[in-house]
Amino acid sequence: MIVYLCQTDIQWENKTENFRVVENLLDSTTITENSLLVLPELFSTGFSMNVNAVAEEEKGMTFQFLSKLAQRRKIWVVAGLGTISPDGKGLNQATVIDPTGHEKGRYTKNYPFSLSNEGDFYKEGSEVMVVECNEFNLAPIICYDLRFPELFRSATDKRADLFTVIANWPIKRVDHWITLLKARAIENQAWVIGVNRAGNDPHHSYPGRSLVVDPHGVVRAQLNDSQGIAQCSINQSESESWRSEFPAIKDRENKIG
Repeated sequence: MIVYLCQTDIQWENKTENFRVVENLLDSTTITENSLLVLPELFSTGFSMNVNAVAEEEKGMTFQFLSKLAQRRKIWVVAGLGTISPDGKGLNQATVIDPTGHEKGRYTKNYPFSLSNEGDFYKEGSEVMVVECNEFNLAPIICYDLRFPELFRSATDKRADLFTVIANWPIKRVDHWITLLKARAIENQAWVIGVNRAGNDPHHSYPGRSLVVDPHGVVRAQLNDSQGIAQCSINQSESESWRSEFPAIKDRENKIG
């Protein structure tokens, strides 16, 4: 499967402009049908605590944009969006949409970022999600969740072999971003796709540095600090064969079983 990392300089709380940016980037690239496009966390607004500006109905304008994009280009899409929970708090989520435009699953960020008081504005999720995406079992993860390896292990227990980590990860901790993406790939013998934003918002600067990491922890593709798209071909058999050859996952299952 071909994966496209779409790293954008998100325009603050400006959904229409961010939709336009994504379309322009895709128009500049030859996109293969049935491939996977990954966009950053809250790609249409930025990491804003202004829930009124961010959040929508479950199938609101951001979802509709993504659904039509997937259907028109006949691709899979993973992207971040904000919605409203029944109690009125926001939900920082990742949607997985198939090439027909239908949603395969919706993941809610398990760990709101306490340093930004995200939990005051967004309600935390409570579980991981794994969905079939072509030959892969895909688990979407969001930003700060990357620091909690038990989430990845829970998804691996559900047979995940591909993780997408979408983020607004600031430049001051870029080394953590790179190191943790590699660690999660090595620990779980899985592909890890990390897509971060570039540019600046009113509070932080962002390094980009979106990566594709293979099941051995080797970086297969990456972007620098600028807005743009990178592509990489990934193969599920690489994870499967490495798990068979070096049976760390199986050894853990045997111990806890």
